[in-house]
Amino acid sequence: MIDPNPSDATPFNEPKLALNRIYTRRGDQGLTSLVGGQRVSKDALRIESYGTVDELNSFVGLAVISASARPETGSLADILIRVQHELFNLGSILATLPEDVHPRQPQITAVEIEQLEREIDEANEVLSPLRSFVLPGGSRLNAELHVCRTVCRRAERIVVSLNHHESVPELAIGYLNRLSDALFVWSRWASHVTGDPEVLWAPNKAASGSR
Repeated sequence: MIDPNPSDATPFNEPKLALNRIYTRRGDQGLTSLVGGQRVSKDALRIESYGTVDELNSFVGLAVISASARPETGSLADILIRVQHELFNLGSILATLPEDVHPRQPQITAVEIEQLEREIDEANEVLSPLRSFVLPGGSRLNAELHVCRTVCRRAERIVVSLNHHESVPELAIGYLNRLSDALFVWSRWASHVTGDPEVLWAPNKAASGSR
């Protein structure tokens, strides 16, 4: 697979944090703060959007561990680690109202989407065409990548819903859409390079199909 870190440029501000105290009790009434300081309900769509991106990041972390355990998928682990940083950048920008965005605040750019597209194309080159839909499974890594894919799709749907009511970053939806495609292709690629079987959908394996 291609270079997971195509550029050494650092156009964004580095974080300046001092997380000495984890609980503040400020959220006990069901409110939380955006980057700009606005207090909003914890079930607001904006909170749900970056909360789901955070959930996705956690599942990608699981896939990193599995990919790192086998030499054949080590390059994918490197890519997934990069994706984790990109997801955190996406969460940062989703947690910020448009008027509060700093010019050098971490965010998603066209570079991230283009890199995913290159990686999708390269991984897909070695795969045989699908003759059926695939089911999650065959290996732990394959199943974990499918979990990532489905959570990514859910994050995309929530950001689309948010976009109907509030402004969202222009490339946020495109990035999540492309990432879900990448996670699907990577699940197939991982099975291919490790020799693990792909589980194909067989409608007649249902209980009713065997009668």
